[in-house]
Amino acid sequence: LADFRTPGSGLYDNLQKYHLPFPEAVFDLNFYKSNPAPFVHLASELWPGIKHSPTTTHSFIALLEKKGILLRNYTQNIDGLDILAGVSEEKTIECHGNFRTASCVSCKHAYDGDECERIIVEDKRAPSCKKCGGHVKPDIVFFGEGLPAKFHKSLKRDMQNADLLIVMGTSLMVSPVNMIPDMARRDCPRVLFNRELAGSFLKRNGINTRRKSYDTSEKDIFQEGDCDESIRMLCKLLDWEEELDNL
Repeated sequence: LADFRTPGSGLYDNLQKYHLPFPEAVFDLNFYKSNPAPFVHLASELWPGIKHSPTTTHSFIALLEKKGILLRNYTQNIDGLDILAGVSEEKTIECHGNFRTASCVSCKHAYDGDECERIIVEDKRAPSCKKCGGHVKPDIVFFGEGLPAKFHKSLKRDMQNADLLIVMGTSLMVSPVNMIPDMARRDCPRVLFNRELAGSFLKRNGINTRRKSYDTSEKDIFQEGDCDESIRMLCKLLDWEEELDNL
């Protein structure tokens, strides 16, 4: 599944035919109310379980839970592939929402995600609210909307209890999720699996911008490259490959 921002292949680039006033307009609530077509196109491409399946990285998160060592899975992804891979909803916080439920953007009346899926994926149009006639959208967090209550309720406690923080496949550009790595305890090791350094993992003169009192080599690890390849290499070192493949 393509990310949003990679030039040439990102999902924003693939929406150019809709002549968006700015790329992020596809997730702008006011824009959706006036022109839902770009989001409908994007949603039909992203809908979980139709065109995309969980990857090795998703299965790794499920394996961590199976082994009883997953405290929490915070994800910015809206595709629900973590859940399809076997990670429980209890352990998962979908910071930017999901497709399993939907609601009217005007009156907030709740709808089942399956009904919304049929109209968006098969009919290629935005569902209409049966109560007020407004547009219905999946419960994905658009710009200007608040994050789920579960995010705010769990974050501080989880960061205090985490023994290891693993960050995978993110630009760490979107607030407030990009601040999660900075909330880890000072003695908590942080590992970044990514194509490039991001957020406070970036080094300036050999010193991490978050941990100014000592060199990053003490607590931060950066594994550069494709997440799936890196995770498989890690599982091989841990002798977890067979368990990973059996999920």
